[in-house]
Amino acid sequence: MIKVLFVCVHNSARSQMAETFLNDLGQGLFRAESAGIEAGILNPYVITVMKELGYDISNNQTHSVFDYFKEGRSYQAVIKVCDQSQAQKCPIFPLTLINEQWDFPDPSTFVGTDDEILERTRGVRDRVLDKVKHFITEHKDFALKRKD
Repeated sequence: MIKVLFVCVHNSARSQMAETFLNDLGQGLFRAESAGIEAGILNPYVITVMKELGYDISNNQTHSVFDYFKEGRSYQAVIKVCDQSQAQKCPIFPLTLINEQWDFPDPSTFVGTDDEILERTRGVRDRVLDKVKHFITEHKDFALKRKD
């Protein structure tokens, strides 16, 4: 099993989606958690678009990566989902075997009508889902070797 941490700014959107998808699709070979530089509030548009695919994340809590670090949690993989093109910074989590950067726009910055924001949020959701599926394919053999 590979323990994976998804990190973003507020743990309110992108990291929550990635955690949910990996825990569901990872067939027990991956255990995902998510956290932000600081804990925020779940994005209501993300709750809506995840529900469209059958995932109810409305009761999820947001977490701080620094609290996880202080607790001594360790991960084999850390995936940062911050949007570097907008100068969003994610912390480095030490002692990991796999470190990846997945750049996604931050749904909390989307403006427009509700329908326009939902459409853009769906686009991020679908890209996150594609990246998670690719991650599973790419690391499945490694996870099988680590299965306990």
